[in-house]
Amino acid sequence: MPASSRASTEPAAVRRRGAELTRAIYQATLEELARTSFEELAFDKIAPLAGTGKSALYRRWSTPEQLVLAALTDPSTGFGEPAAPGTGSLRKDLTTVLGGFARVLDEPRGRALRPLLIQRARHPELFDEVRRLVVLPHQRLLLAILQAAVDRGEADARCVTPLVASVGPRLVIADSLERGTVRPARVRAIVDEVLLPLAAPRTAD
Repeated sequence: MPASSRASTEPAAVRRRGAELTRAIYQATLEELARTSFEELAFDKIAPLAGTGKSALYRRWSTPEQLVLAALTDPSTGFGEPAAPGTGSLRKDLTTVLGGFARVLDEPRGRALRPLLIQRARHPELFDEVRRLVVLPHQRLLLAILQAAVDRGEADARCVTPLVASVGPRLVIADSLERGTVRPARVRAIVDEVLLPLAAPRTAD
């Protein structure tokens, strides 16, 4: 094959290097996982989607599981560490955090979570890692938001527990699995009808 022909058949994306190539691989991984399933995920499928060769993936990750966890926790393509909104209002803080979580769950990175969250029995170790790296950071943030609300007199100190902090993310995830898209009105209903009454100041028993 002439050199010109070989050059024209090479993927343009092979010229990517460093962070740009890594982002392309992460995005391709999450999009493929969102489209299919973890069982179908393979380096030979991800590589052409990212515009590179399999060897570029094998040099950095031993298994698709390692690559999925890296993609999900990358700040630019995955979830990263959620930031406190600091609005000064419990309702606004809860709506902002859970609304942002709901929007992300409707993106490829969020849809990629679904097969991992509903197949715990088949992939228990991967489920535990996804929960630790993606779900628990949101629960810790909500725990801090509840504590700040207690300090302002907006919430009862007895509601500052990991179990209460887990209610919001669990409801959003459940709605995402059932409905696909969690609308802003649904997030507001979760906050107004469940979380605020649950956290409301009350007289001592």
